[in-house]
Amino acid sequence: MSKPTAAELKKLSNELRVHILEMITEAKSGHPGGSLSAIDAMTALWFAEMQGVPQGAPDASRDHFVLSKGHAVPALYAILAQKGYIPFEELKTLRRTGARLQGHPDRVRLPIVEASTGSLGQGLSVACGMAMAHKLSGSKSRIYCMVGDGEIQEGQIWEAALSAPKFELSNLCVILDNNGGQIDGPTDEVLSLKPIAEKWRAFNWEVIEIDGHNFDQILGAYQKARELESKGSKKPVFIIANTVKGKGVSFMENKIEWHGAAPKAEDAKRAIEEVRKNG
Repeated sequence: MSKPTAAELKKLSNELRVHILEMITEAKSGHPGGSLSAIDAMTALWFAEMQGVPQGAPDASRDHFVLSKGHAVPALYAILAQKGYIPFEELKTLRRTGARLQGHPDRVRLPIVEASTGSLGQGLSVACGMAMAHKLSGSKSRIYCMVGDGEIQEGQIWEAALSAPKFELSNLCVILDNNGGQIDGPTDEVLSLKPIAEKWRAFNWEVIEIDGHNFDQILGAYQKARELESKGSKKPVFIIANTVKGKGVSFMENKIEWHGAAPKAEDAKRAIEEVRKNG
């Protein structure tokens, strides 16, 4: 089966945006801002890049994904539904007591999720462990991990960033959803991360910087990450995906107040109409 084109991925990503908005509105709780900023990079990853992602039990021959910024899990649930791993109807159960679709990934309730995340800063350590295990076993699997820009203020991120090059985890690719905002305000004001690229290069990572909403650039970055390993690089890869918080909904874009606030029904209707119009 041929891979989807950039145009097809863009259309699919906008369909997934609708599901994100619908499920958060239904739950009256959730994080639209970071889910909408992350969905383009995640769509390209799940539908055009990762190899052999099955339903059910772990498989050493497949690629793996860790959503370290766990509050953006509505984006992952939308993808899992589109892939057929969960029914679309289940999206309406987001954040309900006892539901499989909790507000952060829960591997106990939903085993297709690679790791239970949500305590920010921990997911990259999990991904490093997975990458190391696959290296030691001789597996050709690649490990992908998405982190947030507010999240990488955490000290544990930098411990993991030090260890991954030491253990030559060239099978590890980290995507930064660099949307410039966190719950307390703009990241530059809370605790500036700049210069991001120079910091990660200094920690001995391969660094690629892209527009996180340009599918040609996203696909190109994933291809380059694979090629670096195949050509002998022993470094992990860090992709800086520069994104817009709330992307696709004009009244949410770059607005911190939409980091973790569910839209009311009227706002959701406006948002969905806009996304569909631009789809």
